[in-house]
Amino acid sequence: MANLLNCLKTALSDVAMGWGVSPDYHALAGMRSALATDLVAEFRQELTDRYVVEDEIGRGGMALVFLATDRRHDRKVALKVLRPERAFQVGRERFLREIRLAAQLAHPHILPVYDSGEAAGLLYFVMPHVEGGSLRERLQREHRLSLEDASQITHDVAGALDYAHRHHVVHRDIKPENVMLQDGVAMVADFGIGKAFSAAGAQHLTGVGSVVGTPAYMSPEQMFGEGDIDGRSDIYSLGCVLYEMLTGEPLFTGPTHRAVLARRITNSLPDLAFPDTVPDEVRATIRAALAEAPEERPVTGAQIVCALEHSMACHCL
Repeated sequence: MANLLNCLKTALSDVAMGWGVSPDYHALAGMRSALATDLVAEFRQELTDRYVVEDEIGRGGMALVFLATDRRHDRKVALKVLRPERAFQVGRERFLREIRLAAQLAHPHILPVYDSGEAAGLLYFVMPHVEGGSLRERLQREHRLSLEDASQITHDVAGALDYAHRHHVVHRDIKPENVMLQDGVAMVADFGIGKAFSAAGAQHLTGVGSVVGTPAYMSPEQMFGEGDIDGRSDIYSLGCVLYEMLTGEPLFTGPTHRAVLARRITNSLPDLAFPDTVPDEVRATIRAALAEAPEERPVTGAQIVCALEHSMACHCL
């Protein structure tokens, strides 16, 4: 086990020191497979007094997600485990500090953090298990949403962002995968993750996951690695999500994250193609959220909510 971790650290050391030197990803893929078998077993064992770690229920470029049972409170939870290479990039103390700060956010549309820590050398945090799944899963089933449903989800997410931004927390990775749905209520997950990686300078790394955030939803200033990112970056991402909910297609597309990123760097905002059912006021709200310059976007989530409520009221007349 120690040898695997040491090999992984060695493979990533050039990246960590040089910000942009790509490691041998074929070697990393082999090590990841071995780690997935050995580390998860050890991870389960170390947490056995507190959690019963069950099936894997999701995975992404940054983490694996497991369904687990919280023994102390007799409840199902989602246990999110940072991939070892990602944990190495961000660092234990920084990760746990940012998760601890995110855990202080208390809002009905922010998925709370129950717990966080380290086991078997793996960093993790614990959230409620949301049986309704993510917005991404719903879009995969339904392709696109009604104006009413898309507006309600946007209302919830914008409210969460407004609260977080007032507490000086920027999400940095708003996308359908990070919007969880339960009984008609939307909740934003993974506050703190983007800040931890940005603080570590991970947005300059190449490789797994590319920059911090997801290229199809990143604001221009985030995509180009500008240091002074504020809440208006999340507003841009929310505009991308609202557009996708109403049209059934992401605003920026490509076969891979790298392809999307390359297309975004070399091309401006594509033409916005809305269904006829989308009112002009909603189209204007999305266009404002997608303004290239941050100062031209709505400043707060509350402004997005106000614009949508006004357009929906006019639509219902």
